Amino acid sequence: MASLHDQLLPRRLLCPICQRALSACICHWTSPIDHAVDVLILQHPLEVNNAKNSVRLLHLSLPYSKLLVGSVFDADELQALMHAPSRIRNVSESETVQPVLLYTDDASTPNTSHFDARTMLIDKQQPLKRIRLVVIDGTWRKSRKMLFENPLLQTLPRMVLIDTPISRYTIRKSHKPEQLSTLEATGYALMQLERNSEKYHPLLTAFDNFVLQQGYMRMHGQPVRRAE
Repeated sequence: MASLHDQLLPRRLLCPICQRALSACICHWTSPIDHAVDVLILQHPLEVNNAKNSVRLLHLSLPYSKLLVGSVFDADELQALMHAPSRIRNVSESETVQPVLLYTDDASTPNTSHFDARTMLIDKQQPLKRIRLVVIDGTWRKSRKMLFENPLLQTLPRMVLIDTPISRYTIRKSHKPEQLSTLEATGYALMQLERNSEKYHPLLTAFDNFVLQQGYMRMHGQPVRRAE
């Protein structure tokens, strides 16, 4: 329970957009990108207030993305979100959108199908015209748990990244050397899907600046946590 002294302390001023302390605001790093692929981000609740998390920056940079916080989702709600009409401008609401899960191959099962961004084919057979990239945001352990606690996610075709650079996420430990932040993984996936890496350079530049900002603030003992 908070003490009377704590209750009387003035709350830190927060940015109304990124919900971080004004001293740690990340809005000036964002540069909205006219992405051509729908993105649905499923964020674990423990990541919401983690100052080192990259999803808020990603979400603000992708204006047509959808962000949902939770660990175990209502199956009907998740199904509706994954198959909802495209949020991309100038795309007909009647156009079918196929959800594809961006995830590593180490949690696949014999029934897992695979989506190839180079050919837009599922298991080298079924062609897709328009997809929705479904991204799980959490630690390696939490994201894996979310995958198995939401059976619908296991039914999705799996997109596995290939030939990606080493992560720039120097402010957070990774489970494996080849692991990327959610922002990096999504950015590289969109580069491959749209066959346009230059378009997403501003996203990676924003991420570099974000990492530098977080490192500087931690080094100088400044508060970087987001709002509770």
